[in-house]
Amino acid sequence: MSMRQTSDLSISVRPGREAVFPKGEFNRRIAALQSRLHEEGAEALLLTGPENIFWATGRQTAGYFAFQALVVPVEGAPRLLVRQLEETGARAATYLDRIETWQDGADPITVLARMVSEMGLSRLACERTGWFVSPDTRARMEAGLPVALTDGSGWVEDLRVVKSPLELDAIRRAAGYAQAGLGAAIATCGKRVSENDVAAAMMAAALSAGSEAMAMEPLVSSGPRSGIPHATWRRRTMRHGDAVFLELAASHDRYHAALMRSVWIGPPPAEVSRMMDTALRALEAALKMMRPGVPCAAVHEAAQAVIDDAGYSAAFRKRVGYSMGVAFAPDWGEGAILSLFTGVERLLEPGMVFHLPVTLRSYGAYTVGVSETVIVTETGAEPLSTLPRAMTLK
Repeated sequence: MSMRQTSDLSISVRPGREAVFPKGEFNRRIAALQSRLHEEGAEALLLTGPENIFWATGRQTAGYFAFQALVVPVEGAPRLLVRQLEETGARAATYLDRIETWQDGADPITVLARMVSEMGLSRLACERTGWFVSPDTRARMEAGLPVALTDGSGWVEDLRVVKSPLELDAIRRAAGYAQAGLGAAIATCGKRVSENDVAAAMMAAALSAGSEAMAMEPLVSSGPRSGIPHATWRRRTMRHGDAVFLELAASHDRYHAALMRSVWIGPPPAEVSRMMDTALRALEAALKMMRPGVPCAAVHEAAQAVIDDAGYSAAFRKRVGYSMGVAFAPDWGEGAILSLFTGVERLLEPGMVFHLPVTLRSYGAYTVGVSETVIVTETGAEPLSTLPRAMTLK
């Protein structure tokens, strides 16, 4: 198919028809990014990660496995490069005027090089810490682009951390879907029920409530399997004495909110009850610490102190929370952007969003835990679920 035919076919697609936000929201984001480029003395920034491209333009697709790139100049309009098959979706999801395509069988880096040359650039900042571009593609970019490549890692991520009112509304909606899914999962748990039955009920309820594609599969595990971090359903049938670990992140317009709860089949042992009580108190301590001006590390340390005092330091070997927002597989969180963890001194600001999963494990035996997705407000933290936090007994 010729480029002329491709353009003719695209005329029928109204720009922004499938956009998740109004044009003004994306104009504001591009302006903020261009302000950062000006501060850095950069001519342009090359984005390749699906989360960053979506944040800047609204571009989303299940086909992001194919190379795509957004070039944002310090002045003027951005230009997007996508696989030709993806052009219609890119025009529908964004308000961009300049969308270039590469055809199957062609080298997208060659097309990107031509695009960069047409823009008259001599230097191009890029995301060196991004997960999306393979080492081979990175090497071909460095060899094939007619510009000097510099490091622009973190520039978009710094802007993504504090959410706009429209983003917060999407996350609140996602939290409602996640609560519907967790509620259905808890109700389904019981003796002689399979993990698959619980996962099916969880996902059906979340999808029926409104959730779109999730950036990572839900976590459903029972019995000894629940003591394995990030294990998920595998046809196991629940029985008396089992722990059941449940965690889900639902999505609205690619914005995610996560939620975790614990179930025990039958009466739990005293040690399990004590661990669960510790997890609940640690979460509450972290939530009480969250307010603008507090370092991220202080939130983690508040929870860690509760856990350490109870003697469960070895059962909790991780950060207490991570940023939430835009997500594409393989991760439902923005944990690579900002964590609630020791040594992270960035101060909390209103509009930041975090998932706080407090899990205590007897590794290989069982896990108990509880979580909330919360918005940092002017005065504290707003949890986005109303689902009871205590362990459910079945």
